[in-house]
Amino acid sequence: MAPARPSTIEDLKHLVRERSREVQILHRISESISSTLELETVLKQIVEVVVEVTKGDACLLYLISETTDELILRASKNPHPRLIGRISIGLGEGITGWVAREKVPVVISRNASDDARFKFFHRLPEDRFQAFVSVPITSKGKMVGVINVQHKRPKRYAEETLALLLTIANQVGGAIANARLYDDMRQKARRLETLSQVSETVASSRLIEDVLQLIVTMTAQLMNSKICSIMLVDQASGELRIAATQSLSDAYRRKPPLKVGQSMSGRAVQDHHPVYVSDVKAEDGYFYRDLAKQEGLHSLLSIPMLMKEIPIGVINVYTSSYHAFSDEEVTTLQAIANQSAVAIEHTRLMEKSFEMQEALEVRKLVERAKGFLMASRGLSEPEAFRLMQRQSMNLRKSMREIADAIILAEELQRATQ
Repeated sequence: MAPARPSTIEDLKHLVRERSREVQILHRISESISSTLELETVLKQIVEVVVEVTKGDACLLYLISETTDELILRASKNPHPRLIGRISIGLGEGITGWVAREKVPVVISRNASDDARFKFFHRLPEDRFQAFVSVPITSKGKMVGVINVQHKRPKRYAEETLALLLTIANQVGGAIANARLYDDMRQKARRLETLSQVSETVASSRLIEDVLQLIVTMTAQLMNSKICSIMLVDQASGELRIAATQSLSDAYRRKPPLKVGQSMSGRAVQDHHPVYVSDVKAEDGYFYRDLAKQEGLHSLLSIPMLMKEIPIGVINVYTSSYHAFSDEEVTTLQAIANQSAVAIEHTRLMEKSFEMQEALEVRKLVERAKGFLMASRGLSEPEAFRLMQRQSMNLRKSMREIADAIILAEELQRATQ
């Protein structure tokens, strides 16, 4: 229905003032969203302008997840800022989900919680609000997100305000899409840089403990992870033990080992496949839910470290808020896990080679010492070997030390002669 024409000069002046205000607001939005490609900054500016336009008591902005069919709370004005990133709503769920699915705005002037589509969230105080406006954010016909405006008291929303809110939502859709694209490109660049740094670290001559510590530190920075850890399989006990973590928490570092197949990390190792948990505090199969609550852990991705299909450990990445890991993130973490496995296996082969070389050296020394005993004391080879064994046990010295002592004594005797 077309808006009524102004009947008086005062009505006309009021209309002109409203239109001027709308133009100024739209100009402000255009300037602010075109001045930056930082997604969080763009979202914050949008929410602030919407609250100013509607004089709302609260404003929440949800974005469609790029990995799941869910809406994630990404910005808010006034209430619950700590819950940003931790609230998710499925398409069609509640009024917000209905607006996202149908791409149609919803306006409720009073008793919003009485609407059949309304859904209570234990962590959101929506039930305290009377009036509710929810509008879709789109870009090129594609759903981007939803803006919710709430008032504590009943409120009749003017048609001009609703029209302006819809205009804002349509205008910012493209800016949000561009900011997300920029954020994705920046994340890809960071992943490539991290993979390059991991490769350099693996190829370096550092000790394996230092290599693993650098890997978990770089991975935590890349993924914005609360805790990142590498757990290795103890082949003798069949247990997973923490080998490296960037966490400063003593409680996490002292976390008991897991059997292969237990909890999420053990399953990843047993199944040779990544395991994802959206909220470890609510996952029955997760062994350390109390620790997760204590440390403020939320989502978890466990990536097995495989070497020729043989599992040698797992990389765990925890986030402090809800996070649905994208395919690219999983692929990047799998590449880091594979390179870590190569570094560990290379170190083990080097250690094994060194042990074999050491054993060969000891064997040569023992053979030489036996020869001296057989020649000087007239002993048979078995007798000479048993004598050395008894001395090793009695003196609590290694066979190498006994052999070195015999050879040294023989060389001194020859020198004096």
